[in-house]
Amino acid sequence: MPTNRPAPSDTTPYPRLTSVDFLDRCTVHVASFYHHWDAKRLGRRMPSRADFDPLEMKEWLPGIILVDVTHNPRSLTYRLVGSRSVALRQSDVTGRRVEDGYHGPTLSEVLENYRLVVDEQVLVYDRDGTISRSGLMRASETLMLPLSSDGVTVDKVIVYLEVEETLPR
Repeated sequence: MPTNRPAPSDTTPYPRLTSVDFLDRCTVHVASFYHHWDAKRLGRRMPSRADFDPLEMKEWLPGIILVDVTHNPRSLTYRLVGSRSVALRQSDVTGRRVEDGYHGPTLSEVLENYRLVVDEQVLVYDRDGTISRSGLMRASETLMLPLSSDGVTVDKVIVYLEVEETLPR
């Protein structure tokens, strides 16, 4: 896992993946979460929130974030924020808009991740390494996946977050 990542700039492309190519470099838990989501599609482009049983998701629950998506105008609101994300942010952003409670290098990069998931209906895999307030390095992996009640329009984004803490060098 990377220990640090330069801030995105005009010359450094943002290190996100939008294909299953991430599967050869992610943790076992991130891969298993993707495979769980993929199995719930049942041949559809994306599953719905109703396809998921929280009892089947016990191993991933601390890292789950569920974001409600409304359209016209676009609004992204944290519906559920797992304990891992709360610890990373040192704040519970449940009920807040993404713009007000995001975690990432910049708001524009975070919103671009959501745009890709919602508008392009693709997955977004992101790796990050940042120093936490406690002085520990936090290497994280984030997998963002679309959900749709009608099979056409994304109305939720389910996010899985893995975090590894290490002492800085």
